[in-house]
Amino acid sequence: MPPEGEHRVEVHIDKLLAARGLTLTELADRVGITLANLSALKNGRVRAVRFSTLTALCDALQCQPGDLFTVHQPAQVQVPT
Repeated sequence: MPPEGEHRVEVHIDKLLAARGLTLTELADRVGITLANLSALKNGRVRAVRFSTLTALCDALQCQPGDLFTVHQPAQVQVPT
């Protein structure tokens, strides 16, 4: 596992909100979580997401989990030759 604080997950809530004409506050109300917690998730500052929260996000945004997140490949470390 990578050290705490380092991850390669990109969160796409901003794009989905813009596409659906919603604000972060509206989404927080629909999902039933605090604005602060949704903001932390949006900015990639959370360590975990509950399945119930993920389900509520997908329902509110009419999307699939793969639409919310992208996992980037690790950076390649170049070994001098």
